[in-house]
Amino acid sequence: MVKPLIALKNITKIFRSGEVGVEILRGISLTIHEGEFVAIMGPSGSGKSTLMNLIGCLDRPTDGTYLLNGEDVSNLDLNDLAALRRHIFGFIFQRYNLISSLTSTENVEIPAVYAGVSRHERHSRASGLLTSLGLKERLDYKPSQLSGGEQQRVSVARALMNGGTVILADEPTGALDSKNGAEVMEILHTLHKKGHTIIMVTHDPTLAQHAERIIRISDGQIIGDEVNRKTKEAIVIPSAQSIQTYNAAGFQDFTEAFKMALRSLRISRFRTFLTMLGIIIGVGSVVAMLAIGNGAKQEVLAKIQAMGTNLLLIRPGAPGVRGAGGTVTTLVPEDATSIATLPGVIAAVPEMTQPVVIRYGNKDYITSVNGTSADFPHARNWSLRIGIFFKKEDLMRYAQMVVLGQTVVDALFQNGENPLGKYVLIGNAPFQVVGVMAIKGADPGGNDMDNMVWVPLTTGSIRLFGQRYLRSIFVQVADAAMMNDTQEAIKMLLINRHKKEDFQVRSMAALLETATQTQNTLTYLLGAIAAISLIVGGIGVMNIMLVSVTERTREIGIRMATGARAFDVLMQFITEAIVVCLIGGIVGIVSGIAAGLAASKMMGWLAIFSPSPILLAFGCAFATGLLFGYLPAKKAARLDPVVALATE
Repeated sequence: MVKPLIALKNITKIFRSGEVGVEILRGISLTIHEGEFVAIMGPSGSGKSTLMNLIGCLDRPTDGTYLLNGEDVSNLDLNDLAALRRHIFGFIFQRYNLISSLTSTENVEIPAVYAGVSRHERHSRASGLLTSLGLKERLDYKPSQLSGGEQQRVSVARALMNGGTVILADEPTGALDSKNGAEVMEILHTLHKKGHTIIMVTHDPTLAQHAERIIRISDGQIIGDEVNRKTKEAIVIPSAQSIQTYNAAGFQDFTEAFKMALRSLRISRFRTFLTMLGIIIGVGSVVAMLAIGNGAKQEVLAKIQAMGTNLLLIRPGAPGVRGAGGTVTTLVPEDATSIATLPGVIAAVPEMTQPVVIRYGNKDYITSVNGTSADFPHARNWSLRIGIFFKKEDLMRYAQMVVLGQTVVDALFQNGENPLGKYVLIGNAPFQVVGVMAIKGADPGGNDMDNMVWVPLTTGSIRLFGQRYLRSIFVQVADAAMMNDTQEAIKMLLINRHKKEDFQVRSMAALLETATQTQNTLTYLLGAIAAISLIVGGIGVMNIMLVSVTERTREIGIRMATGARAFDVLMQFITEAIVVCLIGGIVGIVSGIAAGLAASKMMGWLAIFSPSPILLAFGCAFATGLLFGYLPAKKAARLDPVVALATE
């Protein structure tokens, strides 16, 4: 005996709704051989469509055995069933089930996409099939531009794309007029003559007469199986292949998934833009805030380094005392003189400061005066723009000389007037301007370092301050490797002089390290705030993708019916989420750079862009798409093909 192509033995199918089960098929047994033209006929609700879905591997039987080419497919996994739909079965649906966003050619190509056929090969085959069905002028038309008969011919071409050994036609003429219906039936006859096995489901007795064999079904049971008496024409029976051979072929190209993702996103451009908006804001915020944070960090560190890293700062007041400053009467000029004699010390610069009113002509300006020594420019790494700084002999003779900061010069001298040699009043004492310091800008605390004037410590102590206690002593050390030893030596010297530890000694290197840590913390905080925006954007992507899955349930069913595996569907929706996030990430990076440059130009903030934060933001966008796209994609991949196809 000839082995049947399809053999069903005691097939039952029960649909459950809660605790209630409805038996649709009741012990169906039948065989269908290669090359047959079979009509399954019955009234609505008889179970004929359910039977076709089981034969076409869109659904599973509740019980019974299903043999295809002698191999049991009843318990195959989802990927095996998808392989059979992809290579053996071709579906022709009553409602055509074409994807509205694709052209005729692209709809026909779908089964070949999931079979891993190259783009050129599948395009050539799809065009040939459509041309052979009289649609040469409709290759680039979308379903909405085609008549019902033309749409059905597109679905026929799709069924034949991968060979379609078995053509399953569910009421193929149900939505057509008599002329188009006759054309479709003629196509089925032609396919039958070429060796395709045709299984047609219909409730129309007239349509059933086209078949060689009519199987009648009612209430889930076969009530008749008869041979239609008519002349049989010669047919070519194709050789059967094993299920394993079919299953080995299926693989979807990721490039094609990317193209499908772009096509799907173009359909709803406004919604796609709104989905991207959260990612754009998140990535842009990360890029801009990290750039501004790095810029602020760089500015602070540069200003500290400009003061010199081989410096020790001595302030009055016991260690741990908050607010220690110049009002604490512990440090005196003699302390600086003694420190200068220690090994490894290049200079010890005493300083005392006080707010003053400086006057030139009829202009008054409030600034700060710094009484210091002749070593100040060298120890503090601060050069002069013009003029000279006072010398040691000027301190010894209590010279009334002053060096101005650039901010003070700009406030008192107009129209480019040269301040050198001019006399200004500080308080009620006249001082001659002998120099102008180079521009420094703001210190790490944001104070204008150029809003300052410098006078000899001796002169300032008598004429301006009325006291001899110092605000600080800056010590310049010859070698950075000696910083700790020198710091300890200074500490012991001052304790010996003061008989107690009523001072604080800090190195600029330690201050630099503390400032670095502080700025890093602030930068990370800015990045974390921006990352929250990215997470919010990711949640928006997930919500939109969930809506998209709901709206495109029928499309998912069509893809599964034409051979898409669960993995293919999963990859398509994950790819769409990733594409949204990557495009949003690119736009966000550009926006973030633009925002950083705008802030730098309009507000004077330094923005430093480096590859690492940009790559980090782009990577976060990719991870966001992958993470927040997975749940909607998993939901899509788990859809039942039969249920998805039935969705309106």
